[in-house]
Amino acid sequence: LLKGRLSREGLFNTDSKQPIPQAAEHVGVVTSATGAALQDILTVLARRSAHTKVYIFPVPVQGKGAAAEIARAIKQADSLTQSGQLPIDVLIVSRGGGSPEDLWEFNEEIVARALFDAKVPTVSAVGHEVDVSIADLVADIRAPTPSAGAELISTDQQELLQKLDHLSVAMSRSM
Repeated sequence: LLKGRLSREGLFNTDSKQPIPQAAEHVGVVTSATGAALQDILTVLARRSAHTKVYIFPVPVQGKGAAAEIARAIKQADSLTQSGQLPIDVLIVSRGGGSPEDLWEFNEEIVARALFDAKVPTVSAVGHEVDVSIADLVADIRAPTPSAGAELISTDQQELLQKLDHLSVAMSRSM
C-alpha cells in the first residue's frame, strides 16, 4: 500500500536520482553508533581511502521511534551540508542485516520522505544482498551491504597509486 502510493508520487523515479560521487572526501553516515554496519563502513574507508573524513549521525536503527530518529538525522545532515557547516559529499544511511521486522524502520514513510527531500546525494546500504527496503528504492543509489556502500563512494588509493606509477613510467619512456 505505502510502496504503491510512494511510487505513484514519483519517489522511486530514476530521473529524480542524483549522481553519487565515486571519490567522496567527506562522508556522512546515519546508523547505529554501536552496530557492525558502522564498523564495516569505517573499515572499508580506512583500507580504500584513508583520507576520507567521516561524520557519524548516530541513531537507533530498530524499535519504537527509530524511523523518526533516522529521518531526523538525514534532515540534520542535509541541513548542515546545505548551510555550509559540514562539507558532506554523500550520505550513507545504513544498518546491518536482520529479519524483515528488524529492518522495518527503513520501510517507513518518514524515512522515505527524508531521503527524497535530501539535497545531498544518498546511498541506502540496509541489510544484506537480498534485503530491499523502501529506503533502497528512494535513495539515489542502493548498495547491497554497508561495506558495498562504502566501496561505492570511495576510490581504492592503492589502485590509484598503481595507475600513477604506470603513467610515470610511460611518460619517462616518451621523453
